[in-house]
Amino acid sequence: MITRKRPAAGVCALLAALTAGLVFPAAALAGEPTGESAPKVDLVLDVSGSMRARDIDGGTRMAAAKQAFNEVLDATPEEVQLGIRTLGADYAGDDQKTGCKDTAQLYPVGPLDRTEAKTAVATLSPTGWTPIGPALLAAADDLDGGTGSKRIVLISDGEDTCAPLDPCEVAREIAAKGIGLTVDTLGLVPNTKMRQQLSCIAEATGGTYTSVEHTDELTDKVNQLVDRAADPVVTPVAVEGATACASAPAVKSGLYTDREEFGRQRWYRVDVEPGQELRASVSVGADRAVNPSYGVLLRAVTTRGREIVRGEAAGDGRTDVVSTGLRYPKAEGDDDAAAAETVCLQVTHSFSAASGVKTTPGLPLELTVDVVDGPSPASDVASFGLGRGWWLLGALILTGFLAGLVWGWLSRWRLAVWRTN
Repeated sequence: MITRKRPAAGVCALLAALTAGLVFPAAALAGEPTGESAPKVDLVLDVSGSMRARDIDGGTRMAAAKQAFNEVLDATPEEVQLGIRTLGADYAGDDQKTGCKDTAQLYPVGPLDRTEAKTAVATLSPTGWTPIGPALLAAADDLDGGTGSKRIVLISDGEDTCAPLDPCEVAREIAAKGIGLTVDTLGLVPNTKMRQQLSCIAEATGGTYTSVEHTDELTDKVNQLVDRAADPVVTPVAVEGATACASAPAVKSGLYTDREEFGRQRWYRVDVEPGQELRASVSVGADRAVNPSYGVLLRAVTTRGREIVRGEAAGDGRTDVVSTGLRYPKAEGDDDAAAAETVCLQVTHSFSAASGVKTTPGLPLELTVDVVDGPSPASDVASFGLGRGWWLLGALILTGFLAGLVWGWLSRWRLAVWRTN
């Protein structure tokens, strides 16, 4: 039985659900959170001279940051190891070389002593330069070691003043180390140049950028990011797909990473029991210069090569990541569905390398596989993507029809009464 391709809206909903983290079965899974190490957060605060400006709720930017930090320290979860690093806090001179070394660990990353941390924050006074790049490198060292969540929260009111060291390149260097460190950035009273720089830093590591113009906004956002660090970490498992279905590695529910060369394809195998549903999504990223107009195709086929279902998406050069997904229900009761079925997943992309760009290693791809109990009956999901929603749609149509009849009758009656009077 061939399951028809879902509409685009259905695929988007699937990807959103997979990205949000569908619950995997209780058995040990690829990419399952381990919880072996405590989550770590390093708050990196800009203490440069511009923090004296009085444009946040009638007070200085420094006062707003101190108030926010005190409230965040009170609300930090017990399981989170938190540290505080400063940039531009000590050197007030004019020598750029010296000013660009001005970053220090105000409070070490570890179990939090709230009183000691607050006392350290109270001593801060806006002083010098804005060495964002050096501070990020030092903060990455602060968080070195362990397998738990690692997050840098950078709070700044201006762009880096230590060129040619580009903080965006520093963030890419941190991401390339593969240590699972995320940098979130917050811009105080931002301008265009600062917004672009802080956004670039965040995007390079999978973090977020937020503009802040009020003290309560700063407090809420930092609290949110610290709490997020306590969430379980899912580490993708490296897998090497094959060039054909027959030799493809078997994968189970989980999160996987691989590399796919230009013009090639990757194959993976998944076992699906009767009554189960296979949900899969794939994202392929361009980590180098590529030509515009590209796409990614994810196919589910039988071991004999018959296509079951596919998902595909295209890009036009405005984004460096393209994703798609699919879902396949294994029906119960069919003559050909009495036993487990091996489904082959094929990943193909149409990225092409720009002139002079290396084609190896291949482009990074991330594959999410989830095998769950399917709907009953499984064929429900083939009803144009609505499943049991057909009942709701039918009820809405009937309700609308009856409401129209009643409204028409009432209108005619009111008109007749008006003419009589």
